[in-house]
Amino acid sequence: MNKAVLILFFSSLLCSCNWFKEEQKPDSIARVGKNYLYKTDIQNIVPKGTSKEDSIIIITSFIDRWATQKLLIEAAERNLDDKKKKEYSSLINQYKIDLYTKAYIEEIVKRSVDTLVTNEELKKYFSENKENFKTNGNLVRLRYINLSKDNPKLQTIKDKFFNFSKKDAKFWDTNSLQFKSFAFNDSIWVDMGQVYDKLPIVNPDNRDELIQPGKKLQILDKDDLYLVKINNVIAKNQLSPFEYIKPTLKEIIVNKRKLELIKKFEKEITEDAIKNKNYEIYK
Repeated sequence: MNKAVLILFFSSLLCSCNWFKEEQKPDSIARVGKNYLYKTDIQNIVPKGTSKEDSIIIITSFIDRWATQKLLIEAAERNLDDKKKKEYSSLINQYKIDLYTKAYIEEIVKRSVDTLVTNEELKKYFSENKENFKTNGNLVRLRYINLSKDNPKLQTIKDKFFNFSKKDAKFWDTNSLQFKSFAFNDSIWVDMGQVYDKLPIVNPDNRDELIQPGKKLQILDKDDLYLVKINNVIAKNQLSPFEYIKPTLKEIIVNKRKLELIKKFEKEITEDAIKNKNYEIYK
C-alpha cells in the first residue's frame, strides 16, 4: 500500500470518529445522551432584576440539576430489572389517567355547576345539620379603637365610642386617621385568634376576665390606649351563628352539587358508550 493510500485511509478513519459524537443542535445549550436542553427551556427561570453573577449561578444550577436527572433516569432504565420497570410503568400510566380525568371532570364541573345558593337553601341546610356546626372556640362581636393616650380629643372620643350612634358617622370619618387601628362593626362575629391579633392586651390568661358580653374596657399599654366594647360572646362547643357559618354552608352545598354532577356525568358517559356500542362487556 503506497503512502498516498495510507494517508487517505487514516484521514477517513479520523473523520469517522465524529460519527460517534452527537452534533450540537441549533439553540441547544447542553446535552445528555440524546436529550438536549435548549435556550427556550431556561428563558423564564431568572427573575427580573437579578444581577449577572446571580443569573449565571441560577442557570448553571438549573443545567446541573437537569443533567443529573437525565443521567439518573438513564441509569435507572439500564439497571432496574424488568419487573420493577413494569411496575413503575403501570403506576405512571395510572397517574396519567387520574391526572387527565381529574382535569377533564373539573373543567366540566366548573362550566356546569350552579354556584348560586339562596338564603333559604342555606338556612334549610343549617337547620337540618345544626349538630355539625358547633364552635371550635369562643366567638366575639366587639368594636375597638387603639389610639395615643395623649390624643387631644380623647374625652370626646371616649364618650362617642361608648355611646355609639349612627349620627356620629361624620365624626368617625374625620378622626379615624388619628387612630393606630380600629374596628367599629360589632355586628360581625370574629374568633379569638383575630381578637388576639388585633388586641395584644388580650391573651388566653386574661381572656375570660376581659371578654364578657356588654363589658367596656379602657386599657393603657405604654403610650397606647385601647377602648373596647364587647357586644356579645359565644363560648366553645355552642351552636355557631348562622351569619358566621354562612360562607362554610355555601361551600358545602356547592361541593355537594359538584359531587352529584360528577356522579351524573360518569353515569351518562358510560350509558352513552353502551348505547353507541363503544363499551361492551364480553361474557
